[in-house]
Amino acid sequence: MRRILNSTKLNRASALAVAASAMMIIASADGSGAAAEALKPVAIQTEPAIPTISEPVIQPLPQAEVPSDAAVSGAEDAPRAVSLAELVAQQPQPAELSRELNCLAAAVYHEAKGESLAGQLAVGRVIVARSKSGRFPDSYCGVVFQPSQFSFVRGNSLPTGARNARQWKNAVAVAQIAHEGTWRSPVEGALFFHAAYVSPGWRLTRIARVDNHVFYR
Repeated sequence: MRRILNSTKLNRASALAVAASAMMIIASADGSGAAAEALKPVAIQTEPAIPTISEPVIQPLPQAEVPSDAAVSGAEDAPRAVSLAELVAQQPQPAELSRELNCLAAAVYHEAKGESLAGQLAVGRVIVARSKSGRFPDSYCGVVFQPSQFSFVRGNSLPTGARNARQWKNAVAVAQIAHEGTWRSPVEGALFFHAAYVSPGWRLTRIARVDNHVFYR
């Protein structure tokens, strides 16, 4: 009988031990589940990356300043001047003139050598304008030698007398300016002129008087 009781107690103790072990396993499993939840990886919020483009920085070089009186190319190759006198002084003096330029310079010289440079240029530009008008000969010499046009012309030749060196030099320079059109005449477009001391009674459009000549178109 005592053996049976002991065996019953032993079985009861074993059952209690098994139950305790089972409880511990369950408790351990629950704890492991919470711990695993806590240790899950958490996504880290980061700032979005800003795309950048690597480009060379180009520093523009400073531009050189162009002087306001610098000569320009093309149709304006002639040196700049602030006055007609300065432009006259800048003109080259050819050792020998072409026939056409010589006719133009002779007209400037004999018609206006004692007048201002503006008056000389006005005479020269009339010769140039006539040669381009279609109403007169198409060359300077043709205009100058046209009959009954210029009193200094004798027949088919120009005066051969001595010329004042300074005045002739000015006339040559003015002729070059008139030919190239590098300075505007005060009576631009005029085709006719006469000495101020005469009154021919022309029915033409008067432009202006410059020195000792009156100009018309």
